[in-house]
Amino acid sequence: MRDPAPWQKRYDRLLPIALLFGAFTQYALVGHSAGVSVPIVVMALYAFFFYALKGRIGGLDQWRGQSRSGWLLFIPITLLSASYAIHANVLFRALNALLIPAMLLAQAVLLTRASKKPWYRAGFYGDLLDISFIRTLEQGFVPFRLLREMALRGRQREEGRGAAGQALLGLLLAIPVLIIVVALLASADGVFLDWLGRIPALFAGAHLGEAIVRTGFALVVGLFVFCYFWGLLFPKQGPRMATSRHGVSGDGQAADMRLQAVTGCTLLGSVALVYVLFAALQFSYLFGAADGLLPEGTAYAAYARRGFMELVLVALINLALLLLGLHGLKREPGTLEHVRKTLLSIIVGCTVVMLASAYIRLSLYEEAYGYTVTRLLVHGFMLFLAALLAVAFLRIWREHISLAKTFIGLGLLSYVILNYANLDARIASQNIARYEQTGKIDLGYLFDLSADAGPQLRKLHRQHPKLAGLEVALVRMREEAGMDEGWQSWNWSKQQMRK
Repeated sequence: MRDPAPWQKRYDRLLPIALLFGAFTQYALVGHSAGVSVPIVVMALYAFFFYALKGRIGGLDQWRGQSRSGWLLFIPITLLSASYAIHANVLFRALNALLIPAMLLAQAVLLTRASKKPWYRAGFYGDLLDISFIRTLEQGFVPFRLLREMALRGRQREEGRGAAGQALLGLLLAIPVLIIVVALLASADGVFLDWLGRIPALFAGAHLGEAIVRTGFALVVGLFVFCYFWGLLFPKQGPRMATSRHGVSGDGQAADMRLQAVTGCTLLGSVALVYVLFAALQFSYLFGAADGLLPEGTAYAAYARRGFMELVLVALINLALLLLGLHGLKREPGTLEHVRKTLLSIIVGCTVVMLASAYIRLSLYEEAYGYTVTRLLVHGFMLFLAALLAVAFLRIWREHISLAKTFIGLGLLSYVILNYANLDARIASQNIARYEQTGKIDLGYLFDLSADAGPQLRKLHRQHPKLAGLEVALVRMREEAGMDEGWQSWNWSKQQMRK
């Protein structure tokens, strides 16, 4: 495969430079009141802008000739950004926070002549909105295309790079996954968050939530700036990359986009390490049910009745990682192949622990706040995920199993089971049992259930005939069941309700 041309090397550098600009912007602005950082950020943006458009302003095609109005905008932009370092008027600082970015976007359009309409016509501002949002969003896949093309061009060099370089790439790929996963786990489990806070080397003087906000802000700013300038450079289509649009390499062979084994194992190993630590905490605190082991001032019930949705989200992420490990990594017979299978098995095992923890948490939550259709469906979804994980575990060690066939079959089977599980009757039964134990019941919710819940509500009425509104609700349900006439509308639950 041929090396990229000099112009393509420069465009390849735009993405990392844009991400560096995003990181610098969050460092300068997030967590601090606006001051001298504003003009510094604006100057950094100008540096990136002129680097990106080097040789294009006043040079080729529609870029020929600069717009005098665009250059004149330097004056108000500079003065308004500098005002943050001079004045403290709250109103103007808020207005300038909107006006300065708008003028920067307009200036880029003027200097690049991306719009052929004069700036004092309404059509120009229509183009500005289109370029700033629609075209920028259309460029959203360009960063991934660039990474893909750079990976293809560097594939031959990668073979000689050695394990250290591939492992470093795996660590870099693991960073965004770990940020999301650790944030969800910390949100789900106060003990895990407390444990993270005890690692001074990583979290001294910092809060996990703040780190997530800063990372997200940097990524959004960096990717937006990149996509916006890329849309100005290539309004119709990007420059021709090293491969064709069909993903064929320079020698005519189909490109193999799977990760190297060392890279993939490093990624999976980094995530598995976090999961093992979290699973150990779950056994110590949740499954052990030991109030004395919890942080001071934390009640076991309050600790357990939270985080089940976050754990389910992590389980879904793990399922995606599992598919990556099964289909997205190159196979290298020997030690690396055993490492790959072992790491995937660890991730599956830890995910089962997370699902068990989420199941217990949701059960405790239901005991405290009652049973609903949504909560019962979440229970079913957890069991469904557990079944998928069991199949995936078998697939790790038995290559002949088809995940697609099994997953589709399990999905259909689970849906049929849910249809015949009589959820409304189960919800009514569980809430009635809870009422017998605690004296708490949400009759309004039970009255909104279908006729399937009728037999359970009748049972409740026989045991507690003085419950307010129960008899009226049963009469209403009986009347609604009797509204459908004719054999075409016959239904077993409604028939039972009519008796």
